Amino acid sequence: MNANSKILMIAGEASGEMHGAALVEELFREDNSIQVVGIGGDKMIAAGVNTLFHIKDMAFLGMIEVLKHLPFILKVERELIELVKKEKIKLAVLIDYPGFNLRIAKKLKKLGLRIVYYISPQIWAWRKGRIKKIRKRVDQMIVVFSFEKEMYDEANVPVEYVGHPLVERIENFKFLPKSELYYNLGLEESKDILLVLPGSRKHEIEKLLPKLCKASARLSSKFNMQTVIACADNLEESYLRSFVNDDSIKIVKNNTYNLLKYSKFGIIKSGTSTLEAAIFSLPFVAVYSTSKLTFELAKRLVKIDYIAMPNIISGREIVKEFIQDDLNEKVISEYCENLYGDTVRMRELVNNLELVKNKLGSSGASRNAAKIILKELHEV
Repeated sequence: MNANSKILMIAGEASGEMHGAALVEELFREDNSIQVVGIGGDKMIAAGVNTLFHIKDMAFLGMIEVLKHLPFILKVERELIELVKKEKIKLAVLIDYPGFNLRIAKKLKKLGLRIVYYISPQIWAWRKGRIKKIRKRVDQMIVVFSFEKEMYDEANVPVEYVGHPLVERIENFKFLPKSELYYNLGLEESKDILLVLPGSRKHEIEKLLPKLCKASARLSSKFNMQTVIACADNLEESYLRSFVNDDSIKIVKNNTYNLLKYSKFGIIKSGTSTLEAAIFSLPFVAVYSTSKLTFELAKRLVKIDYIAMPNIISGREIVKEFIQDDLNEKVISEYCENLYGDTVRMRELVNNLELVKNKLGSSGASRNAAKIILKELHEV
């Protein structure tokens, strides 16, 4: 093996960091002599990554948010470049987070690093022209959707499809018995769970959570349910509580998969969580909101009709989406009440979500990706 066994790995937000942690575990399982340094969160640190910056400092989205943080972004880039030069690193693994990762890829490529990109930017949704940058800056794409492989093959970009890592993550998860979960969280055994997943970014929480609480309160009251808000790992429960005036609403951290398994309905912010809900076959509606300027710019750039991944994969709206100005608590609650009370529509939704799961491939994405990355490392 090459004497230089260090890998630079960069994940800038919660979902990428989760996949990064699973990837690192498989890398060490295959070869425990390697070292991984870069940007990650608590999960990647626990897996053995020596982090220069934490993802909690990198969680900004949209052009306005990026401009506000530009001095910090430039500082991160400088320190990463210094690290690469000092440690003589020859391989970088970039995970999703394209605004930052494609930019740093250009600089790393000039330093002679080999670049592997895991979890593709959503070029099928917007900024398809990025594929030209990827062709110049990335030596190996590793993708998690089969349709992405077709796109990169057509563009003559080296690409491997490994399946989606969420499938293995959920299959390997050790679930609590339902009774134990209810007991631990102080939930009422006679009531079903209405699950709210408001996202992991503070500016999203501020826009979404107050409205979602009002909508969920109406739905819970009508169907004798109990609302539980799942708190993202990078946020504190007390922060979410500041937007919740109803003491009957539970806010829970570190139990999202258990809640997805045992809930009866969900109101979920568009993102990775919508794909997780599909794997659990949990009926839900998707919501999203951002700054007006960011949204108006996105409308001009985005080339797809949907934002929730189950809809994108299906090519049609199987999950109702409430976006920006449509994000009205009365409208959301009325739609959810009509859907939840209709057993035929609920069964149809569940069947469609199961079809989405079947399109995500079998378990083993992280192991497959690790083998590709180690092959790259051996060749640098």
